[in-house]
Amino acid sequence: MQYRDPYIEICIEGASSIFKVLSPSEKEMLDQHHLVMNFRKGESILNEGSRPKGIICFASGSAKLFSIGAGNREQIIKILRPAEFVSFRTLFSDSPYPYSVVALEETSTVVFEKHNMSRILRHNAELAIKFIKTISEDLIFSNKRLISLTQKHVRGRLAESLLILRDTYGFDTDGRTLNALLSREDLAHLSNMTTSNAIRTLSGFADENLVEIHGRKIVILDLKQLEEISESGQ
Repeated sequence: MQYRDPYIEICIEGASSIFKVLSPSEKEMLDQHHLVMNFRKGESILNEGSRPKGIICFASGSAKLFSIGAGNREQIIKILRPAEFVSFRTLFSDSPYPYSVVALEETSTVVFEKHNMSRILRHNAELAIKFIKTISEDLIFSNKRLISLTQKHVRGRLAESLLILRDTYGFDTDGRTLNALLSREDLAHLSNMTTSNAIRTLSGFADENLVEIHGRKIVILDLKQLEEISESGQ
């Protein structure tokens, strides 16, 4: 079918989209009841404690999903990329959203209105199952991250963060340079450590010829060793 804009098409017809199981009439319903929102780098997409008006799909750009903990410290839970969704729980709970989401670059999102999505869910069992599967996978990811961030040493946590960036952004054309320009502060927040610790540990990786550092660019030299450090947590 012909969509009103390319962003809605990415969210509905993307390779990993849960909405591909919808009927043409249901897709048409989403096409007619959505809102596209654009954000600049550093702009808030969702605030902790807010009540989103629907499901948010990322159509372009990237964002960090995080929470503020003790001592006003930021902990990044996940990096969000195109075709990923947040605020699923707005369909099933009236509780406030527990995280904040901020754009890491120019980012566009599509908001699917809560009432309309709930109506489709009530009539499409296959989509409901897809939602349950996605929420379950998200919970498994969060539980694994919790264990990693509380049990791994700083080297293990930083190695895991570099692997997360690889899985999220991929490499540049050389096949080694991470295609991500994350600040050292954000890298620290992703790794549950101070910025100075992140810089020191990353420099240690460079001294061991595991990575090369060129400004904000990080080149992975020994992927296998980073995977072993992440796995062992040491």
